[in-house]
Amino acid sequence: MSFKSLVKYLIRFFFILISTNYVTIWYFDRFLILNENDKYLIYLNQIEDWNRFYSFVPESLITVDFFLILIVSIFISLLFATKFYTYVNELTLTLNKNYLQDFLTIYFLWSTYMFASFYIFRFNNLSRSSLIVFTFLVPIILILFRNTELLLLLFGRSTLNESFISFNLEEDSFLRNLRLLTFRKEIGNFDFSVEKHSSEIIKTIDGINKKNEVNLVVINSTNLLFLPNQLEEYLINLNKKVALISTNPIEFNKNFIYRFERLGKNYIYYFNNDIQYGSKYIIKRLIDIVLSFVGFMILMPIIFFVCFYIYLKDGFPILVLQNRIGLHGKKFKMFKFRSMKKDAHILRKELDSLNKKNGPLFKLENDPRLLPNANFIRKYSLDEIPQLLNVLKGDMSLVGPRPLFEEDTNYFDEKYMRRLNVLPGMTGLLQIKDRNTDDFEVWYQHDIQYIDNWSLSLDLKIIFKTIPSILKRKNSGI
Repeated sequence: MSFKSLVKYLIRFFFILISTNYVTIWYFDRFLILNENDKYLIYLNQIEDWNRFYSFVPESLITVDFFLILIVSIFISLLFATKFYTYVNELTLTLNKNYLQDFLTIYFLWSTYMFASFYIFRFNNLSRSSLIVFTFLVPIILILFRNTELLLLLFGRSTLNESFISFNLEEDSFLRNLRLLTFRKEIGNFDFSVEKHSSEIIKTIDGINKKNEVNLVVINSTNLLFLPNQLEEYLINLNKKVALISTNPIEFNKNFIYRFERLGKNYIYYFNNDIQYGSKYIIKRLIDIVLSFVGFMILMPIIFFVCFYIYLKDGFPILVLQNRIGLHGKKFKMFKFRSMKKDAHILRKELDSLNKKNGPLFKLENDPRLLPNANFIRKYSLDEIPQLLNVLKGDMSLVGPRPLFEEDTNYFDEKYMRRLNVLPGMTGLLQIKDRNTDDFEVWYQHDIQYIDNWSLSLDLKIIFKTIPSILKRKNSGI
């Protein structure tokens, strides 16, 4: 185990250990014992056993809470020592698409161990109904934090909602029973020779991603020995999950991190270059949720003012919902305060000849669609405040490339499609450096720079620099 993996392992171990112990003591004091006298009787039982069996232990440790911590800690330590709990291999075969079997295994292990421990340490006079509920609490915590899959589900990124496209994978292939595939929905299956049609494979992936959300790419090729350079470089930079299957070992031209499994006669190579996935994604979502909620509270007076102003100028609706493209091509409705006249977006095509920006960017001098005297709403980005709702929902992040319209993906080339592989954001490098640029190439450079250098610390830096950049802005809009 590498040092980095060891650190992650220990952090998860101590987090689960502290969480389960805290919940156990909290639940025990409030529900399992009916009154303090019952807890004192349990303590007397422990003192009696201490005098008889282990008087060498300091008496100060002989408390009910200490034995509860001991019971839970031993179970968690033993569970973490097993591969069953600590390692979920997505490259193994499975026909089970739910978590019930794993939960029941942990539940029966914990229940048997808990009842035996309570009997040995003479935990008497406990509430039987509350005890039954308690048998579920620890297993629920353990299954939630077993790996990032269920936590991602809580934060809106369930593997059950992810999709994949495959190449040369037969409908009746036993490889479709890989855990990696059974938990995801296939949206396309194509037949291309990897050696002869690598450019067609690249175009197919991009074409599908422009219309659908794609999270995983699976390429199966009998007797494949190596990938063409163009295809290998593309897949590495794709920022998605990729699985390569061959009946021969594959030699790669570039050095990168991947996992390898041998399954029968098949060699399976898997790498996940989805930079916003797992624990980093969870932390990013936690930051987004906390800061967007705080932002709502702080900006509430401004929100009421803007709502009232728009209503006075042009009535309802106050908000507009626009179709945008998000993470991995996911379509969503983006909220904005309406700073333009009703149905202004319909007029965009009619005014396209007056557009001052190139590519998918759209901006007019003295835009006739704007509400009278509402320039300040755009100037200080007040129209974007409702996107905090999108952040709370998980469609957007506080920081990331700006989400564009669905039709704008037609302008994306193979390299620029990478901007769809991170959460779109309310602010980003573009907003703090070149917010008013008329050059789509500048957007591209900032977006790719953000993707190549993404980190949680970079997000925080951009957030702190956003407010000063907003106060310095000129009129802007997209």
